[in-house]
Amino acid sequence: MNRTVLVTGGAGYVGSVLVRKLVDKGYRVRVLDLFLFGREVLADVADRVEMIQADLRDASQVEEAVRGASDVIHLACISNDPSFELNPTLGKSINYDAFEPLVQASRKNGVSRFVYASSSSVYGVKQEEAVTEDLSLEPLTDYSKYKAACEEVLLRYRAPGFTTVILRPATVCGYSPRLRLDLSVNILTNHAVNNGVITVFGGPQLRPHIHIEDVSDLYVQSLEWPAEVIDGQTYNAGYQNRSIDDVAFMVRDIVGHRNSKDQPIRIERRESDDKRSYRISSDKIRRELGFEPQHTIEDAIQDLCSAFTTGKIPNPMTDDRYYNIRTMKRCSL
Repeated sequence: MNRTVLVTGGAGYVGSVLVRKLVDKGYRVRVLDLFLFGREVLADVADRVEMIQADLRDASQVEEAVRGASDVIHLACISNDPSFELNPTLGKSINYDAFEPLVQASRKNGVSRFVYASSSSVYGVKQEEAVTEDLSLEPLTDYSKYKAACEEVLLRYRAPGFTTVILRPATVCGYSPRLRLDLSVNILTNHAVNNGVITVFGGPQLRPHIHIEDVSDLYVQSLEWPAEVIDGQTYNAGYQNRSIDDVAFMVRDIVGHRNSKDQPIRIERRESDDKRSYRISSDKIRRELGFEPQHTIEDAIQDLCSAFTTGKIPNPMTDDRYYNIRTMKRCSL
């Protein structure tokens, strides 16, 4: 292909899966990342990927990274509420302040398509059964507020020849070479496998989920849909809306079945101040683009169990690299 795709955050949880798929599809791939979790997460494709170790907040480095790129998939951010709240000033500087300069540099340097990874958390708490893209945004946290604010910024820069598309993915789950064990399905599976106890904070809160294989496929396809179809559009991207309780039961049943000779998996409940509860409808992306996820929460749990069994996840309870907040503290960002 003659297209060069810049993936910001390409060595992250989703990025490290996405980059491999782009390479396999024949795209030239350039990654801009701080590589806080190491370059080894892309070791098997390192000879086919241009890797730029740079800070998204450095305008000159961003300018250099977008030069010659045909497309940008922007994943890089301080991801999720707890990580953002660790240092809100840092979170704003990366998630919001650095965003407009990236968009400006992209358009100025001839990037033809800009794909932005927003978040389904921008809706806040909704009572509607089908939370669709035309509902108002009522973000509850700084993380989600700045995700929503970046959507507005990007749409302002939309222009002929500069196609923009906003994706609002659900909470991602499943195995990745740069694994995160601080996301809901992954947390519960880790504790069930390695502690035999699942601790549920709250329980009835609803969360939308999407498998990492599906969301990475979505980003690949976002480069391939016709520009006139997706330009200026916003799409939810989720699959299963399930409560934390439901996920805990799924984990217990799958892990317990795999480890039938061990002690049964216990579920313990604790009170939680986290009142976020939301579901999303992904009917629009299915109807307009034909995108339908192919993997389930159960698949993610099974994938993680297999990775634990085969030794792909050493020291899962103690190694900082699986936890964003621990890594941020260690690196003194």
